[in-house]
Amino acid sequence: MFRYFFVSEVVDQRRSYSRSAISSVGDEWGGPQTFTGPRLVVPVKATVPQTRRDPVLDPETQLPLKDEKTGEDRYKLITEMVTIDRAPIYVYPSGFDVEIDTKTQIRHRGIFQVPVYQGDMKMRFDFPADQIEAEADSEEDIQWDDARIELFLTSNKALRGVANLTEGAVTLPLEPTTYNRDNNGIVAQIGDPRKRGAYTLELGFNGASNLSIAPVGRDTSVVIRSDWAHPSFSGAFLPDHSDVSEKGFEAVWTIPHLARNLPQISRKNNSNGVSRVAFGLDFYQPNDFYQKAYRAGRYGILFIALTFLTIVLIEGRQEKPAHPVQYILVGLAQTIFVLLMVAYAEQFGFGIAYAISAGATIALLTLFGFAALKLGKRALVLGMMLVVLYAVLYLILRSADYALLAGSTLAFFALAVTMFATRNEEWYAPDGGGLFRPIPRPAPPAEPQASASASSDATPKPKPTTRRKPKTAAPK
Repeated sequence: MFRYFFVSEVVDQRRSYSRSAISSVGDEWGGPQTFTGPRLVVPVKATVPQTRRDPVLDPETQLPLKDEKTGEDRYKLITEMVTIDRAPIYVYPSGFDVEIDTKTQIRHRGIFQVPVYQGDMKMRFDFPADQIEAEADSEEDIQWDDARIELFLTSNKALRGVANLTEGAVTLPLEPTTYNRDNNGIVAQIGDPRKRGAYTLELGFNGASNLSIAPVGRDTSVVIRSDWAHPSFSGAFLPDHSDVSEKGFEAVWTIPHLARNLPQISRKNNSNGVSRVAFGLDFYQPNDFYQKAYRAGRYGILFIALTFLTIVLIEGRQEKPAHPVQYILVGLAQTIFVLLMVAYAEQFGFGIAYAISAGATIALLTLFGFAALKLGKRALVLGMMLVVLYAVLYLILRSADYALLAGSTLAFFALAVTMFATRNEEWYAPDGGGLFRPIPRPAPPAEPQASASASSDATPKPKPTTRRKPKTAAPK
């Protein structure tokens, strides 16, 4: 656990730094792009009576006259006809066909690599102009000649290269949306839409991280192609089918009008609701070396335990077993392996970094086993075991999908080998042959023995015995 928290803190800092660099470069290049639109906006005005209250002025002084009873200013009501703006009519396309081709490239910020893309988009769409008039009330006046087409996107600074809107042989000028501060995008004044047909919009743009588009058409068809080999499709809709290979991908979406909650013609601005049903893809970087470092940290406890177990098994019959401090040094060496891998991966890539870090760690632990643990030739067994462990770890880190399968199989195999190798072990052998033999207690020191002469001199002599004379009877 110490290894995991120690390593994860360092990896978190480096990953945060990497994400900051990627976000900075991505935003400067154009950032994530979401296209919402196009939509036709037809202004509506109405001429209505409006009553206002004007003060009654003295003809001579031009001062307001006072009411004789209340003393307040006198007013008069004036009614006149004025023209006011009403809510415009928003119209979304009947047919909406989109083709987007992107090419990715790698930008650098310090030691970090940032994938960005350049896109070329071609839209074909038309509007049901014959249904617009029914949306206006009888007293309203539709401003046909002021109709415009709007297209919203995440950031105008991402627009690069071509930007053409055509209707037949007519090219319609495009301008940035200066009147709408809530949305970035472009707008084209098209005049009376009843005199127009189908439109074609060609647009070049930059972007990073994500590309999305909203299904604004009654019938929407979207095709996205790219040379990026790792798309992560996201958003409200997944593609109907996709073809992904090492050379790139092609994905196709077909969205009918019943699949999205969006009226084709409305007097309400639904731009926020449209963006919520956008779909597309993330330009995903699979299994980067920071993810590999996290996974290596999570499997670290298993690998340290297997290394300790190997040392216990191959040095179990030595007179002096490994000291706990030596086990700590072995664990620290394997912990620093992850830091070495991240540090070198930022400079040389994952493959070279892993080879350098794993080779250095295996060599260090093998020499430590030979010199410090006094394993002799058995240190080669420790080295071979470490080679196997780090080879399996490499496979685990390279494949995120099979990481759990490989890790659990390795743990089971290591346990099975250990159980087989210790099948005849006398764990508590009284003769001192087991791994968990009783610790021998030192014998008490023997008493010093004196020399033979001293011993004889020291021998106590028996005390002389005196015979008692028998008592004689007195004469009678």
